Amino acid sequence: MIGKGQDATKGSRIYFLDNLRTFMIFSVVLIHVGIVYENSGVGGLFWIVYDPSTNNLFEIINLIIDIFVMSAIFFIAGYFTPLSIKNKNEWAFLKSKFKRLMIPWIIAVLTLIPLYKVIFLYSRNLPQESWTTYFHWSNGIWSQNWLWFLPVLFLFDILYLFLSRLNINISKITLKGAIGAFFLIGLIYSFCMDIFNGQGWTKTIFIDFQNERLLIYFLIFLLGSLCYKLKIFESKGKSKKLYIFLSCTAWIPVALYISLLLYSLLNPGKYFFSEIVDTLLIRFNYLLSLLCILYIMINTFRFFLNKSGKISKEMNRNSYSVYIIHVIVLGSIALTMLDTAIPSLVKYLILTASTYAVCNLIVYLYRKAIRSKI
Repeated sequence: MIGKGQDATKGSRIYFLDNLRTFMIFSVVLIHVGIVYENSGVGGLFWIVYDPSTNNLFEIINLIIDIFVMSAIFFIAGYFTPLSIKNKNEWAFLKSKFKRLMIPWIIAVLTLIPLYKVIFLYSRNLPQESWTTYFHWSNGIWSQNWLWFLPVLFLFDILYLFLSRLNINISKITLKGAIGAFFLIGLIYSFCMDIFNGQGWTKTIFIDFQNERLLIYFLIFLLGSLCYKLKIFESKGKSKKLYIFLSCTAWIPVALYISLLLYSLLNPGKYFFSEIVDTLLIRFNYLLSLLCILYIMINTFRFFLNKSGKISKEMNRNSYSVYIIHVIVLGSIALTMLDTAIPSLVKYLILTASTYAVCNLIVYLYRKAIRSKI
């Protein structure tokens, strides 16, 4: 149930969504730490620091987190977007979103991306290069990297603003119907991307996106906005039977998705059944896993973590800025452990905890310094 005073339509905070968003940012840190130590070797090609001390476990953890983490963040962003539009005219809405998303992005790509390359080369004992190659538009390896999220979210806000002005009647749209449509459209879209070799990233000077995920993220964003419109979280929680059932069974589609995906990656050109059937099974289980985990995550926080405290409030306030700076902090700390004999699992835990703690400390001190000048 929503706590007293937690009414999004009145501008009040919804604690469990704030807490969930903060946990998702922590999960982003976790997945990026995992790239440093995963055993596939892919991180060695592009990641800020790649430690030769690796472990197969981190690749599995990353594959699981990757199912839901960005979708959950887009869902939460979508939930709060209708209220943001409701309280502003079109220009004021776009101006506020540009200020929140694109100004930090501009600053970050001009400062943090060059720092990324400095650490990338230094960690591999490579010489530094001409300064003109340190920007996201002058390399085809990492481009915007983790900062891709900001322009994509800004694009979604623009698209939602356009859709909201069409005055589409949503009174007959049910949440079950919307979820069914999301699943069907997402399955057809991702299946076609695979069959017609549309996978991979599109990278430009302004926007980067993963081709097979872009529409899925936007649909999740719209699903979040629909939950706001239908006031899904502003009434007492229903029976927990579905929550308990999914909590016990969600591992099945997750295990199937991970198993099929790893088999296709490790055995290119080989299939359990056929290319079409295997692709359908991978995408079907991915979307089913996404919806199950998202439902479980939302309701876990709704049922058990729907409260605010001094520490959680500060972490919630920091989460957006933590997302922006965490990769550079992560890379700097990972550098200090590169040539140590510490086991990879211990390094993983140290790097996760220290990155998250240092990022929160930096943001807290910065905010405190700004307040002291006002």
